[in-house]
Amino acid sequence: MEQYDFLIVGGGIFGIYAALFLRGQGQRVLLVEKEKVLLKKASIVNQARLHSGYHYPRSVATARMSDDNKARFTADHQDFINFEFEKYYAIDRFGSFTDAAQFERFCAFIGIPCEPVERHPYFNYHRLEALYKTVEYTFDPILIAEYYRQRLYEASPEVTPRLFTEVVNAAADGDQWQVGLKALESGKLETVKARQVINATYAGSNAINRLFGVRDIDLMHEISEMAFVNSPQVRDIGLTIMDGPFGSIMPYGKSGLLSLSSVAYTHHKVSYDNLPTFDCQQVNTNCRPDFTDICNFCPAKPASNYRKMLGQIRHYFTDKVEFQYFTSMFTVKSKLKASYIDDGRPTEISVLHENPKFYCIFAGKINSIYEIEKVVSL
Repeated sequence: MEQYDFLIVGGGIFGIYAALFLRGQGQRVLLVEKEKVLLKKASIVNQARLHSGYHYPRSVATARMSDDNKARFTADHQDFINFEFEKYYAIDRFGSFTDAAQFERFCAFIGIPCEPVERHPYFNYHRLEALYKTVEYTFDPILIAEYYRQRLYEASPEVTPRLFTEVVNAAADGDQWQVGLKALESGKLETVKARQVINATYAGSNAINRLFGVRDIDLMHEISEMAFVNSPQVRDIGLTIMDGPFGSIMPYGKSGLLSLSSVAYTHHKVSYDNLPTFDCQQVNTNCRPDFTDICNFCPAKPASNYRKMLGQIRHYFTDKVEFQYFTSMFTVKSKLKASYIDDGRPTEISVLHENPKFYCIFAGKINSIYEIEKVVSL
């Protein structure tokens, strides 16, 4: 029976970073991922915003964590970050939860730059209460995914990745976990032991928690769409409308495309169950509450809302600006139910079993990958 210091379940950015960090601490790590390829779900289907805190005027804790981690993440990944665009935040004149004065006080309190812009040739000031030039970047999810795949394979033999493999059972055995694994291609069963386990499966967090006999974390889930567009006029401009059912458009890393999201139209279906449970799973039986399929390739994925997203974002630009739709990507996005109160996106790393240790990482912001270093016991 193979013996490991850590078993990590989940091959997204948080699971891979944890594996690499632990390898650097002299630990032997097994990383298990149910998909055939690493970093194929929420790790790449997102707006690629490297948060500086602006996005969370109603959650100071999330804003501060975003800004605290930004400098380190930027230094570690500078080859994959787009620094070369103008980033603006704006307050909608109608219906925003945060007005201009509140946004300015918030930025001053957090200590992030926020410069009022009185005139700009591409923005529609009839719809804007205020416009601010800010400092915010985007990362390139595709390039970062390739980088971390390469780093993980270079970490052998201290880190062993097992793809297309699932956890089928688990039990505490003294001060270790005894875990049953199944290779999905061959059906081969195997049992391994690990001193500690890290659950980094994001939308699948509670399915894994239940296999290990630990409590759920309170989650909700959304089938979400990220649209991608071109614009010759604003290809190097990002705009986020605060603070309510509005939208955001910004360069998608170094791809040359603009990512487009909308609070009102990005989320197609919502599940308030702790496991992601959707009616479309009745059509695609490969997608289940305990393990969601890749939405991009799903025959039951929703029809795109890109026309509604474009219609919404056009309100904030002048007629000089043209947009052309390119494509959309879909994924399951998950968040803590408590986030509904203040729109925060905290990183939560819970120790759900003490001996042997079991950690559950739940995070939605890429620059919080380092938080595991503060919690894990070696």
